[in-house]
Amino acid sequence: MTHRSSFALTALVTAMSFSGLAVAGVTYDDITNDATTTDSIVSYGMGTQGQRYSPLTMVNDTNVSQLQPAWAFSLGGEKQRGQQAQPMIKDGVMYITGSYSRVFAVDARTGKKLWQYDARLPDGIMPCCDVINRGVALIDDLVIFGTLDAKLVALNKDTGKVVWRKTVADYKAGYAITAAPLIVNGRLITGVSGGEFGVVGKIEAYDPTNGELLWTRPTIEGHMGYTYKDGKAIEAGISGGEANRTWPGDLWKTGGGAPWLGGFYDPETNLLLFGTGNPAPWNSHMRKGDNLYSSSRLALNPDDGTITWHFQTTPNDGWDYDGVNELVSFNYKEGDKEIKAAATADRNGFFYVLDRTNGKFIRGFPFVDTITWAKGLDKNGRPIYSEDHRPGAPTESGDQGKTVYAAPAFLGGKNWQPMAYSQDTGLFYVPSNEWGMDIWNESTAYKKGAAYLGAGFTIKPIHDDYIGVLRAMDPRTGKEVWRVKNPAPLWGGVLSTKGNLVFTGNPEGYLMAFNAKNGEKLWEFNTGSGVIGNPVTWDMDGEQYVSVLSGWGGAVPLWGGQVAEIVKDFNQGGMLWTFKIPSSSTVAKR
Repeated sequence: MTHRSSFALTALVTAMSFSGLAVAGVTYDDITNDATTTDSIVSYGMGTQGQRYSPLTMVNDTNVSQLQPAWAFSLGGEKQRGQQAQPMIKDGVMYITGSYSRVFAVDARTGKKLWQYDARLPDGIMPCCDVINRGVALIDDLVIFGTLDAKLVALNKDTGKVVWRKTVADYKAGYAITAAPLIVNGRLITGVSGGEFGVVGKIEAYDPTNGELLWTRPTIEGHMGYTYKDGKAIEAGISGGEANRTWPGDLWKTGGGAPWLGGFYDPETNLLLFGTGNPAPWNSHMRKGDNLYSSSRLALNPDDGTITWHFQTTPNDGWDYDGVNELVSFNYKEGDKEIKAAATADRNGFFYVLDRTNGKFIRGFPFVDTITWAKGLDKNGRPIYSEDHRPGAPTESGDQGKTVYAAPAFLGGKNWQPMAYSQDTGLFYVPSNEWGMDIWNESTAYKKGAAYLGAGFTIKPIHDDYIGVLRAMDPRTGKEVWRVKNPAPLWGGVLSTKGNLVFTGNPEGYLMAFNAKNGEKLWEFNTGSGVIGNPVTWDMDGEQYVSVLSGWGGAVPLWGGQVAEIVKDFNQGGMLWTFKIPSSSTVAKR
């Protein structure tokens, strides 16, 4: 293509964008190829497997110091808290969600707002961990997201007008949706939040064109799954096969296990890979047994929701070590054999490598320095408990049980903030935290719409000078290759690139770039508020861009105990920042 024709094509695309003419919608092929298509981002995780890796090299370790703001967009209003979304980009338009269930479409070249949608939220919503939202799904001409009152809403990508709206669960019982939905094989997949309220977790599939329910799979043992045909429910087997097998009495009926972080899809095995949250209540003495499928990783058939395999990271969880953290697919060689693996850095402080074809445990190792609740993992990956660090049972007279010190704290060695995998270094880049907690059990009873914990806690920093640690971990050896300490907890996602770069943000407000091989900090920019969103990179008009949402909030200032005191003066915000290297730069490009 000549320079003249290339310029004409760019001008045409620009004109179409500014004139409001519809451009091509997102196809299933677009989503399937997202990990290798650099001019768009159309899946949460920058690829269906969630590696958060970009093959772009225009911005690299030799020139990232030249990175400068290209534009910034304010989310506006007074709703300046907890901006955790990942931007999506298609045909020069960026789609983001903001706090309080808002959606924005922004011109990716200029930062100009194209449209905005604000969900009408009722007064009675009960989000556990701030009014956040983590992003949208794109398919055809639709922008689809979940709301804090547990609805799915599909918007027209060009106008922001509602195409359809579907209630997923009862927000008055404590349900919400905070995760970005997933598009797989003609299905829209979502999980739910609400485990702190004794709800029953579930993963569901909908028809993205009209919101029709296709299948539902409860994530607590004993509940019936269903598929739907012509609007009629067809029984699809009980999760776990029967009730009460790993739950005492009727506690399975309010068992928690909410898959609140969403999941990924592995096309090589045709499996959905989801994590599930804490069992309810937190008081583990009330529910003797493993309490399946709470605090677990699940592999599901995307066609009907059948659970193909499971791996439970914290059986009979007594510390709120949710198992929701992302399960990232990757392949590696052992001799001449290629291993189809999946890795997760759990809230409980252990990093697990599983065979993603069957869920078998390959290896596990600590990725934080201090773990007190367990002495290690056995050959099957099951924890070897340190019972002195399980909070004691309440007395029959109602007095609270024995207080113990446990590490990590319940917010986890790693919480929701997604790690990244580099196809070049073979390393995972894990945003982790070093903290512990005093925790005790209390008597409790289920009441619809009320907190169902049966525990109290105080979070404490382990070190005086840092809590957050960005770690480069080798999943084949369990070795830490490098680390970077941060005074405040790390609560934002990570991006890796073929340009030998790792990007992440911190609550102090900086977006930062590090050398992927040795952890040297190469660039930083202060965004004005804490960065707890997910950075992304893409190319447009021959240049590489980096974008991230800035806006402090989330669980730490709400639940953080002594840690919340450390971050109490951090400013909330709501800004979308986009960076590039100026085109006039003479710095070498690879």
